[in-house]
Amino acid sequence: MFQRLNESFRRFMYGRCGVDQLNICLLTMVIVLSFLSVILFFLSGIWALIGMGSNLVSYFILLWYLFRFFSRNLEKRILENRRYLTWLARLKDHQNRYYRCPNCKQTVRVPKGRGKICIKCPKCSEKFIRKS
Repeated sequence: MFQRLNESFRRFMYGRCGVDQLNICLLTMVIVLSFLSVILFFLSGIWALIGMGSNLVSYFILLWYLFRFFSRNLEKRILENRRYLTWLARLKDHQNRYYRCPNCKQTVRVPKGRGKICIKCPKCSEKFIRKS
């Protein structure tokens, strides 16, 4: 019986997004916000309202999670996950700064702590000055 149930669920999920790093982050946010809302709900005054608000936000995040989980538009979900991973990598990168070229909008990475430097865009050769 469980093998048949497992196989039917596998067929249902074929071609859908499922779990990726962004969905894991969203589910973690839902759990943390729900736990926070339970704690804040038992406090009085404005904290109870903040608890209800965080509970409402956790429901919206849960709906977004479910939408991404069951989505069949794999290209867009892969692109969303890639943007999340790029943002996360930049957040963890403490040695470089990222700037956008004012001409072509290409992202340029420069080392931190060099003061004011002249940055040359590798794509369009535009030069611009920024503090690193």
